[in-house]
Amino acid sequence: METRPRHHRLRYLIGGDFSELAWTEWGPADGAPVLCVHGLTRNGRDFDVLAAALAARGRRVLCPDLPGRGASAWLAQPALYVPPSYVQALSHLIARLDGPVDYVGTSLGGICGMLIAAAEHAPLRRFVLNDIGSSVPGEAIARISAYVRTPLVFDSLAALEAHLREVHAPFGALSDAEWAHMAATSHRVLPDGRFGMHYDPAIAVPFLAGNTGTVDLGPVWDRVRVPVLLIRGAESDVLPAEVAAAMAARENVEFWELPEIGHAPALMEPRQVERVAAFLGA
Repeated sequence: METRPRHHRLRYLIGGDFSELAWTEWGPADGAPVLCVHGLTRNGRDFDVLAAALAARGRRVLCPDLPGRGASAWLAQPALYVPPSYVQALSHLIARLDGPVDYVGTSLGGICGMLIAAAEHAPLRRFVLNDIGSSVPGEAIARISAYVRTPLVFDSLAALEAHLREVHAPFGALSDAEWAHMAATSHRVLPDGRFGMHYDPAIAVPFLAGNTGTVDLGPVWDRVRVPVLLIRGAESDVLPAEVAAAMAARENVEFWELPEIGHAPALMEPRQVERVAAFLGA
């Protein structure tokens, strides 16, 4: 069975401009689809391990780069780098699937998933919510805002990888090969030959207003009724234990906490991959 990735693009209308959304696709074209959506400063290639495993089980896996990240086009209006815009882009991809879809969302990708799942007639079947919840503490937002707003330029790919190892240490005990893969899929070569991150620095613009108070997604979460696998890194500051506990009390929620991991589990470790695959029925 073909398990190598294929690369695609589509055009969508946003802010009076047609932009382009890129995604990596794995598995058979007629497989039951799974949409995997990454976190704030990441891209769809973060799911290569999970996607390859699901594809080997016959699933069609689509891993988009959110607007301004990876191979997707940067937006002309930086103020549009907010979740409703990302959902607008993702909705075009979901519409192409024309039927039920499973969803895996890490951090920001999980927020987008909640917004989609909360919509009327949403086509989501099962929802893996990775280390994000119905309330996000202001302290965590301030921490994330600080590094997103810092311009990042590196003299070598090794230096960029060292940065990733430091800032994303909470992902868990990744192997050297996994960190190298992350660096290889997370950089762009600048005109002067140095290395920058793969995302548009303007994704920081919505943070510049300084609004780092607690974000309440409770009204959105209350409308999510599909089966949910809620994953929490036990050391996460983004999904507090008390928030996760309240979410896990719902009948449609299966809860799994991972020790010695913060924000957010990388979903690369075999046990994590197997748990997600089992929940999705793969």
